[in-house]
Amino acid sequence: MAKEIEVKFKIQAKAGEATPAPPLGPALGQYGVNIVEFCNKFNQLTQENKGMKVTAEVVVYKDRTF
Repeated sequence: MAKEIEVKFKIQAKAGEATPAPPLGPALGQYGVNIVEFCNKFNQLTQENKGMKVTAEVVVYKDRTF
């Protein structure tokens, strides 16, 4: 069975440099997402484009995973 989606939204952040500070922290925190875990994963996946501003679509599930 597929996970139930809570919300989908887009964010823009510098690749490899995401931090829990605004605007990411508040955007993710309102849905109960582990912000540090998200930033670590985002930075890991975007490391090769470090410093460039990238847009990512975030899907948050009912169980607060992304």
